[in-house]
Amino acid sequence: MDVSQLVDTLGVRLGHNRVFRLSPVESNLPERTIKRVSALHPAKGAAWPKHLPRPARLFAQPEEIEAVAELPDHPPRVFTWRNTRYRVVKAEGPERIHGEWWVSEAETHLIRDYYRVETQDGSRYWLFRDTTT
Repeated sequence: MDVSQLVDTLGVRLGHNRVFRLSPVESNLPERTIKRVSALHPAKGAAWPKHLPRPARLFAQPEEIEAVAELPDHPPRVFTWRNTRYRVVKAEGPERIHGEWWVSEAETHLIRDYYRVETQDGSRYWLFRDTTT
């Protein structure tokens, strides 16, 4: 299916910089696993994983929360985000992710523990604890 005419029409109406697609990038850090490419850019390089346990979209910048866990390395039992308190009913994790030392010396000590949590109202969140040494 040729979508080049649609991409061109959308580019004229919206601006060519606003018409793009996301392409996977091999990286340990979630914020580096995608990049914007031209909508007509050929697919090459890394492939999307078959099983995506992580969210498809992330905030541009992580937002701080206040969390309480039963024990230091356990998932949060309650957390407060944007002045709202949430009670966690299900949690998975931690998924420990280390910085990419081959990218930067500053990332040598970067360590994050990620948790997938579900709250009482059924909402799901992906939270991380920065345990950088």
